[in-house]
Amino acid sequence: MALKVRPLRLCTAATLAGLLVVLAVTTSTQPAQPTPLTLLARDGRRTLPITLVGDQEFVALDELASTFQLAVREESLGAITVSFKGRTVILTTEQSLASVAGRLISLPAPPSRIAGKWFVPVEFIGRAVAPIYDVPLDFRKPSHLLVIGDLRVPRVVLRYDPIGASARLTVDATPRATSTVSQENDTLTIRFDADALDAPSPPLAAQGPTSLVQSVRLADPTTLVVQLGSRFAGFKASSEPVDTTTRLVIDLSSTQTEAAPPTAPAPDLPPALAPPPSSIRTVAIDPGHGGDDEGVHGANGTKEKDIVLAVARRAKAAIEGRLGVRVLLTRDDDRNVPMDERTAIANNSKADLFVSLHANASLRRTTAGAAIFVAAFDAEAVQTAGSGGGRVPTFGGGSRDIELVFWDLAQTQHLGQSSAFANILEQQLHTRVPLVAQPVDRAPLRVLESANMPAVLVELGYLSNAEQEKLLASDAFQNAIVAGLTDAVIRFRDTLAGGGTQ
Repeated sequence: MALKVRPLRLCTAATLAGLLVVLAVTTSTQPAQPTPLTLLARDGRRTLPITLVGDQEFVALDELASTFQLAVREESLGAITVSFKGRTVILTTEQSLASVAGRLISLPAPPSRIAGKWFVPVEFIGRAVAPIYDVPLDFRKPSHLLVIGDLRVPRVVLRYDPIGASARLTVDATPRATSTVSQENDTLTIRFDADALDAPSPPLAAQGPTSLVQSVRLADPTTLVVQLGSRFAGFKASSEPVDTTTRLVIDLSSTQTEAAPPTAPAPDLPPALAPPPSSIRTVAIDPGHGGDDEGVHGANGTKEKDIVLAVARRAKAAIEGRLGVRVLLTRDDDRNVPMDERTAIANNSKADLFVSLHANASLRRTTAGAAIFVAAFDAEAVQTAGSGGGRVPTFGGGSRDIELVFWDLAQTQHLGQSSAFANILEQQLHTRVPLVAQPVDRAPLRVLESANMPAVLVELGYLSNAEQEKLLASDAFQNAIVAGLTDAVIRFRDTLAGGGTQ
């Protein structure tokens, strides 16, 4: 499909100067205009203007008709038909429902008539036009982008995590897209095997003056350029598939990293004296909430879902770096994961430890402090879990005894170790962050009940407390939580290796 781009008319210098003066005045008194919709096709790109109707974004129906060769006809009784090659969409002017080739779909608002023209919500493109069109239409509302045809346009999300004197830059491309990283002087260049990139502008917020990464910009449709800080010494890049995403991890080293003092080689130990293998191979960290479920809010707009995700990402990098174990996150972006699925991810991955992260709120604005919870069950539930079992036939004949535990009671088998880890974590946090008066407690928490491994839930603090809201969002607090959690995992691992918990 050819997209027509209208030629621009040239202005005289005097006219242009006058326009700039008018713009300077009007932009200071009028609200910012909504971001237009970018249409990206194989033969180029163009934009469609967006109009706000209340708090909804709309696009002119005649603009869509011209762009996609749609036939639009206004019927009697308040109906509008939109058709393409015999496939029809029927809109009703007073309802937010539409019939698409005989199937009902919903829209966030009904069509709106403005200055004699019909406007429809931008979601109309993905929900109504895409099903009847003859080439793929991939509508991405968050980035105001419509991909037309079979183009490879991965969504690119970047995050930067300081780790002591070093740092990690993580670049997720969805759907999967390979990339290459090269260095030239004080920049890194990341080139993607794609037709274009769906990236925010800028791709990464500006970092502090001492950061190893100063900024990231989009150099061309498929290339990111990373501006490095003065302390940068080197990098190591690796990539791996994660579901439908290709994750590029760039570990950055600093000139301020101190070399460890030389140590004598470890003596050869007889097998009986050699340290036992690690009893913790996989740690599951669960950042609570996500997506539409934002959790609690602070007075200044800080969201629980954002705080816990930031802490989880830092913890993953720190624990993997220090212990060399696998750390999986139940969510690694801003999406809602169902409660039962969070624990299932840990169970199916055979995690050895489960930590769910949350932030708290209270009607009393002065309430503050972190807390650690272990699952609570009544005596009957514990007895039910402990009495399950029976005899089952074996493949070669005969039978054997097995122990059966209902999934929603799986945690009952690990309450002792869960409590042990909770106490170790409290010891590691009490000198690092504010804690409530009784830091370790029990509660009937659904996210812990089905965990088939030691499991705790950590409330990082109270966003309803103005001082704690500011504290929880700070790098210093998040690094302190991560340091305490990492040390607790190490001590818990050592305790398990020594047979100290049952």
